Amino acid sequence: MEKIALVVGASGITGSNLAEKLISEGWTTYGLARGPKTDIQGLRPVAADLLDTQSLKVALAHIAPTHVFITSWMRNDTEAENIRVNGMMVRNLLDTLSPKSSVQHVALVTGLKHYLGPFDAYAKSGTLPETPVREEHPRLPIENFYYAQEDEVYAASERDEFTWSIHRPHTVIGKAVGNAMNMGTTLAVYASICKETGRPFQFPGSEAQWNGLSDVTDARILAEHLIWASTTEAAKNQAFNITNGEVFRWKWLWSQLADRFGIEAKGFDGTIHPLEAELAGDEQLWRDIASRYQLKEPELNRLASAWHTDLDLGRPIEVMTDMSKSRKLGFTLYQDTRDSFFDLFEQLKAEKLIP
Repeated sequence: MEKIALVVGASGITGSNLAEKLISEGWTTYGLARGPKTDIQGLRPVAADLLDTQSLKVALAHIAPTHVFITSWMRNDTEAENIRVNGMMVRNLLDTLSPKSSVQHVALVTGLKHYLGPFDAYAKSGTLPETPVREEHPRLPIENFYYAQEDEVYAASERDEFTWSIHRPHTVIGKAVGNAMNMGTTLAVYASICKETGRPFQFPGSEAQWNGLSDVTDARILAEHLIWASTTEAAKNQAFNITNGEVFRWKWLWSQLADRFGIEAKGFDGTIHPLEAELAGDEQLWRDIASRYQLKEPELNRLASAWHTDLDLGRPIEVMTDMSKSRKLGFTLYQDTRDSFFDLFEQLKAEKLIP
């Protein structure tokens, strides 16, 4: 039977890498976004607004996907608004697809805020989990838009009788422009600015993050995991952590990232140095760098998401995941974290996004 994928959020880090992998494996692949990508060979772009049901009905009128991959979300000013908007986006999509009866599986990408709390409530719930975090950890007793998204998938699954999977990556490392959560590219831009200006490459985060164990998720391994869970019987109707499969300490990795750019690394010095403050006012500097090296993206805020990197690296606890559940069910892929960053840096250089 033909596998027809609808990748929701195909312009982001997760969605674009997933679309490329699906196409390489012979799937008919549609990429839905408000401004869908047209530079992925073989991707069938679908322009639609998830908050506009009429827009969805028109855009999806002649598409009957067997597998839906939801990788999109929208940032709002409050968590209550995050819940309302992001829950509605999932609901509108699945309600629009419901009459087709073609959907066999829905995969939803969320993340470790499932365990840690939302953006504005890290460490405020009073019930932060022990690490490594495990899938069976109960929901936190606070508002969280990930829970709202999950509940919409569960309700639609019961109604339409499709299977589902939930995927919880730690910080996703991969290429994307205009993405709101983009640590790898953000650090590459910061390092490039440090090289141009002679500034030290200062670790922006907390002592707990500097000295503690951590992990990340390469966008390529996340794509593999999404496809695996959606096509493996034992993995259906399950929630999974997904990371590279190794742990590291930032105090070990930071100097290696700096060495890659030929710049001076400075570690944690007793004070958090938010990257958002470090890059504030550098918009014109980046335009000048982009002009000097003929880079494709002159707007700093289209490449760097310092606020999100600050949230990740400023956490007051070490954070890493347990991958046993996926391993037991047969997902055994592994990714070296240094290669995740180094491969990304080379890709950004090759595509003229950094010098």
